[in-house]
Amino acid sequence: MARYTGPKTKIARKFHDPIYGADKNYEKKPYAPGMHGQSKRRGKMSEYGSQLQEKQKAKYTYGILERQFRKLYAEASRRGGITGEVLLQLIEARLDNVVYRLGIARSRAQARQLVSHCHITVNGTVVNVPSYSLKEGDVVSVRERSKSLEVISDAVASRGTNYPWLEWDGATLSGKFMNYPQRADIPENINEQAIVELYSK
Repeated sequence: MARYTGPKTKIARKFHDPIYGADKNYEKKPYAPGMHGQSKRRGKMSEYGSQLQEKQKAKYTYGILERQFRKLYAEASRRGGITGEVLLQLIEARLDNVVYRLGIARSRAQARQLVSHCHITVNGTVVNVPSYSLKEGDVVSVRERSKSLEVISDAVASRGTNYPWLEWDGATLSGKFMNYPQRADIPENINEQAIVELYSK
């Protein structure tokens, strides 16, 4: 499947935001490379350009392809509520993202790989589709024979943030998707309204 596998610092600099987490290279030089990297004489970005950048930023942050993103937006539009917030809630409900949020993986890319390689179960059944959409009350667990994997044990040992919409059980290496998160609880710096305006044109 087509995924971005290039340098992550380059993308972080493009969006002026460390979207892949802590990055020493980005912190050292949070601007584009080259002798004009720090120049402030760049032309002002158009409204369309800023909206497109927000969409691209969200896609890179969550590792979602364009077709998947359009489907999520269409689903968010059909549901009630604020479309931009519903869009982020649907993205947060993806299995690969929840595996990452629970701390079973250190990155979303690693979480996608764990799901694809059948190391994760949902309500006791192996699910190998990273884009699988969880429902409230679903239990995500590490497969019994996969609990000894070093990549999982290392990630769990270093897990930090607990999120209010997820319930974690360290003893069984499982977590419950309690409910869709409120926008204020989602830490990503994304202007979802700009994305809605882009797709509404």
